[in-house]
Amino acid sequence: MGRDDEFFPPGDDGYECGLDEATKAVALAELREDEATRSRAIGQLREWVLAHPAIRRCRTDSVFLLRFLRSKKFSVPLAQEMLERYLTVRQLYPLWFRGLSADEPVVREILLAGYLVPLPERDDLGRRVVLRRAASIDPSRHTSAHVARVHALAMECLLEEEASQVRGFVQLNDESGLSARHLSMWSLADIARMTKCFQKSFPIRHKSSKFLCLPHYASKIMEFFISLLSEKMRSRIEILPNMEDLRKVINPKILPKEYGGEVPLDQMINVFLARLEAGRDALRSLDDTDIDLDRRSPAAADLEGELAGVAGSFRRLEVD
Repeated sequence: MGRDDEFFPPGDDGYECGLDEATKAVALAELREDEATRSRAIGQLREWVLAHPAIRRCRTDSVFLLRFLRSKKFSVPLAQEMLERYLTVRQLYPLWFRGLSADEPVVREILLAGYLVPLPERDDLGRRVVLRRAASIDPSRHTSAHVARVHALAMECLLEEEASQVRGFVQLNDESGLSARHLSMWSLADIARMTKCFQKSFPIRHKSSKFLCLPHYASKIMEFFISLLSEKMRSRIEILPNMEDLRKVINPKILPKEYGGEVPLDQMINVFLARLEAGRDALRSLDDTDIDLDRRSPAAADLEGELAGVAGSFRRLEVD
């Protein structure tokens, strides 16, 4: 099967649901997803993509479209709006979102250092836990753009997992070793812009964000970050002062050995690198997407204006 046949089908692609029975039950209860609803919504969203005057090219395979439908609980209009915003931010910020590959030297260096590691085993609620280790970044070698690309690469890869589309994600942020040099890598404008991009344009079901060992001097940045989030996202933030607190809220068995679990971190990194290699074609297909920025809907155009406004506002703040 060629890339066009697999990722850009003009019609029914013979999709077969990849969810186990337990996850199907969660999808029905939380997302109102059943076979009839899913099939009808995929067809409607695919037809909309193919007919959209601004979308020159976009993946139309069912697993890709389901990212947006599941994120919006099968509201086709809301899924359409998010998909258009997603294509818009990929076009506006190619330095963050295009040409993603684990073979990019600096990206691979960051991955091998264990900065961002999806744990191979899911938590007790079936959610994918993604461990972020702040101290793995070297501010003398790595830039905020490198870090953004690693996050985008990981999310694009993990969103190919149907179970993760339904069950969602837990972000585990280990802030031990976070220094002032790490904080200085990001401007306030970039923090705001990146947060809004992921929150408003990526179909990620964020179920919880846990911050471990957050140093006191990062509290102001943390307050700023939280202020950018929706009320629902704010309610899902949890501060964990130490490892003992972590092991109370996440089953220690799924954690790296270095955090009290059973499997060494290096092994988990290698599992993720293998997953990225297996998903190479799907990642490459994303760079074939294209949208005419001059012919977008008002909602997508408003997003560009909002992001530009964020940059301008904080640029003035930082100069002042």
